[in-house]
Amino acid sequence: MEENNEKKIQETAQDDIACISCGSSLKFKPGSTMLKCDHCGAENPIDIKQENIEEIDFEKFLSENTVGQDKQEIVTVKCKGCGAETTFKPNVVSDFCAFCGTPMVVKEGTNKSVIKPKSLLPFIYDSDKAFEQFRKWLRKLWFAPSGLKEFARQAERLQGMYIPYWTYDSKTDSSYTGQRGDDYYVTETYTDNGQSKTRQVKKTRWTFVSGRVNNIFDDILILASKSLPKKKADKLEPWDLKNLVPFDEKFLAGFKTESYQVELKDGFDQAKVIMDSEIRVTIKKNIGGDHQRIFSVNTAYNDITFKHVLLPVWISAYRYKEKVYRFMVNARTGEVQGERPWSWVKIALAVVAGLAVIGGIVYLVMQNQ
Repeated sequence: MEENNEKKIQETAQDDIACISCGSSLKFKPGSTMLKCDHCGAENPIDIKQENIEEIDFEKFLSENTVGQDKQEIVTVKCKGCGAETTFKPNVVSDFCAFCGTPMVVKEGTNKSVIKPKSLLPFIYDSDKAFEQFRKWLRKLWFAPSGLKEFARQAERLQGMYIPYWTYDSKTDSSYTGQRGDDYYVTETYTDNGQSKTRQVKKTRWTFVSGRVNNIFDDILILASKSLPKKKADKLEPWDLKNLVPFDEKFLAGFKTESYQVELKDGFDQAKVIMDSEIRVTIKKNIGGDHQRIFSVNTAYNDITFKHVLLPVWISAYRYKEKVYRFMVNARTGEVQGERPWSWVKIALAVVAGLAVIGGIVYLVMQNQ
């Protein structure tokens, strides 16, 4: 019964874009600029907009609380299992959470005003290619629960999701104080077995310094989802952001979309941490010498712009002993990252087997002696 329900949900979770040949619903074909009809096999082209990817003024957007063309009203359903907020298509009334498998229904949805995505990276890897990458990754996992192997045979467990991200551009002007360390050598006399000898000893001369550096940052990428393990999601990088295309809902056909949970201003706070790391590298180069110490940094951020983008990921979730483990495939590069469960029974058996082998070797050695 459960399998029938899942099949029905998958069949209704299509975007409402009709095939020009037979009128059936279409799905975006990964690795192309076409919409494909599962009913008649026809491929319908997507007319990609010939326009520049717009950068939005960060300060102006926040101060004016922009509405209208930069925002949209959507219905999101928050998963009771993991907290993910998923956008439902108009013709979908229920579905399963791609992040943990919990059932969700649209009557529990919430209307909210969100910033529109202005660009995206379309899927390149289709479900078959992504699933093969996923299986290769799973085969490398030692001491995984036996149920995970069965899970790895179910291609339908992998779901295509567009994940929300922010990108930030900024020019920075940073003043600093610190110290510069320059190494020098002195000759030192010492006694060795009654003999007087000399040696060169390295010392460091420290001088106080201050200065100013400038940096230019482009497309600092910040994950706007709280549903994925951030450390693992970050390892899906790099993303080919130079190939972003203007947002078009046709690319979403057949896939799900998560709405952002990290707000615009909070995302920029995260971007500052990344920028600060690079700024400190620049400061150390500016200080020069053999060693550097940074005491204070005061940074002004200018000409800040942002983009709200959607990036394609194949996601699967495996539940083991009441804990959910998430696996992700970068749908542009095939890079796989994920959390993995351990079977402590298998580990214990391996330890026992290892001890038995060692014991057998020791026994044979003693017998030979």
